[in-house]
Amino acid sequence: MYDIPTPLIAVGLLVLMLLATWIGYRTGLGRQTRETEQTKAQTTAVQGSMLGLLALLLGFTFSLALSRHDARSGSVVAEANAIGTAWLRLDFLEGAAKTQAKVNMLKYTRLRVEAGEVTSDQFRQRDAYTKSAEEAFAEVWALAAANARDPGGPAAVSLTNALNDMIDALASRNATLDRHVPEIVLIMLFVTFILSGAMLGFSSGVNGSRPATPVYLMLTLIVLLVFLIVDLDRPRRGIIEVDRSPMVDLLASFKAPAGS
Repeated sequence: MYDIPTPLIAVGLLVLMLLATWIGYRTGLGRQTRETEQTKAQTTAVQGSMLGLLALLLGFTFSLALSRHDARSGSVVAEANAIGTAWLRLDFLEGAAKTQAKVNMLKYTRLRVEAGEVTSDQFRQRDAYTKSAEEAFAEVWALAAANARDPGGPAAVSLTNALNDMIDALASRNATLDRHVPEIVLIMLFVTFILSGAMLGFSSGVNGSRPATPVYLMLTLIVLLVFLIVDLDRPRRGIIEVDRSPMVDLLASFKAPAGS
């Protein structure tokens, strides 16, 4: 489902719900004369229960999608903070090591910003950026490791700790991109919507009236909410995007070391 465009999912769901409502309505009309007042009341009660279940699933799924979106936003800030701290602690190095480390750190940050522009379904391109960034990081780590061995000291430990936090932030951010609402939850949600549409049509049919305008307005609202949920769950692909400005601002604040 992740490879299907969000508007297509929303339109497809709306069509299926309208079709289910029409089938339910025609079925209800055919059974109208055979239904008693008790069975009509039962139908109304079941309809209310299904709408309650629908609201519960909608709320649960929206909360799930929103929490994942917030986690992605938080991971961008965490990575920017980690890189910024490491950049400052590169000043603990001296001479050519400091210059070379800052050049590679600048390259690493630029690659991470560029990776943030790649849509999350472009796995090969994402992996290529990540590999290049890791190579730049390896150069910085080698210089920091050499400094930790000679001359060593608290400053060297502080630098290596900052670099450790950087690589942890990279792994965490990449993990949040691949964390989505389970597809089975979305499928269950869609099935409930379609059945609810059928129940609304059936209830109208057995009562001898066409589905009222509020029914269609509710179906449209449901589809809009589904669009919002799916869009939230698709980083770098939908209308709602994760704010990447912390990384962009960080890169803009860096100054290339002299001689680079």
